[in-house]
Order: sequence, then C-alpha cells, then structure tokens
Amino acid sequence: MIVGVVAIQGDFDRHLDMLKGIGAATREVRVPADLEGVDRLILPGGESTTVGLLMRRFGLAEAVQARAAQGMPMWGTCMGMILMARAIVGYPDQFTLNLLDIEVTRNAFGSQIHSFEDAVLLEGFPEPTLGVFIRAPVVSAVGPEAKCLGRYQGKIVAVRQGNRIGTSFHPELTDDNRLHHWFLSI
Repeated sequence: MIVGVVAIQGDFDRHLDMLKGIGAATREVRVPADLEGVDRLILPGGESTTVGLLMRRFGLAEAVQARAAQGMPMWGTCMGMILMARAIVGYPDQFTLNLLDIEVTRNAFGSQIHSFEDAVLLEGFPEPTLGVFIRAPVVSAVGPEAKCLGRYQGKIVAVRQGNRIGTSFHPELTDDNRLHHWFLSI
C-alpha cells in the first residue's frame, strides 16, 4: 500500500514522517502523475485558498476528485478538511473538492495566536487523542452523507463519509499515531 500526501504547501512532511514511522510506503503528491499507484491520500494542513488554486492550476484537483469517485480513501486534516468540504461559510466562491457533505467555518477558534492543544474523544477510540488546533476550522453543518466522529466544546471537529475523513486538528503534530493506523485500515 502506498499513501500519498499532497505536498504543495503546509505540514505534509509531518504526515510523511508519521506514516513512515508506522511502516507505510509514502509518496509526495504534487501533480496528477504522482497519484499513479497511490492507494490512499492525505490532504494536510496549510492555506486552503493557495492550495486550492495550485491544485486546480496543475490539474491535481480534478485528478483527486476522480480518484475519490473511484473509491480511494482520503483524509483531510485542518486545511485538507476545508478543501474536502462541500462549502465554506462566508467564502461562497472559494474552491472546494466537494468530497465531504459538510460545511466548514475557517479559523473557528481564532487566529494563529489562539492556537491550542487539548484532548478530543473520537468515536471508536476508547482514549482521547491530543488535538492540535492551529487556526482550525469547525464543521458548521453535516449533510446526510456524512457523520460526526468527534466534538470539542460542542463543536464538530471530526467527520467521516464512507472512506473519507476530515479532522480540524493536526494528529501528525503529536506522538500519537493511532489515527494514522486507523486511516490505513479503512
């Protein structure tokens, strides 16, 4: 199994390190050809406007949507969840991949100086995971196709739709590799 990580901008290297640490083969994905032979894909944190623009410019957005339609498991963390959403509250014209039946609110906990870490309990995990929230989005609305996997202070911070996952926090910035293991099992 090869796990691709979109490597345009953001914290992709931390996902790659986490995956390699649990024995997964990895590949940096920047253009459609990089998806060849990739079995699942992570869209990491970063800046959603910039990454969305670059994904479209290089044809990667359409290639990712096509692979999702073929059933490829995908996981978006923070910015990745924003890009995977159906819509972004307050940004009706911002590009999304429309891969999760959710609406998100960007920077829902505040700006960079309001970043924080705290425990998050996720469905299917008996012990909480450490959520690293950096200018993190929250899920404002969940459509009938998706379901909530976790909340923080009443706000939805993790969702699943079939084999697609979104988390508003960064598990790759911790020593806890349980979410990466779980993603590989989907």
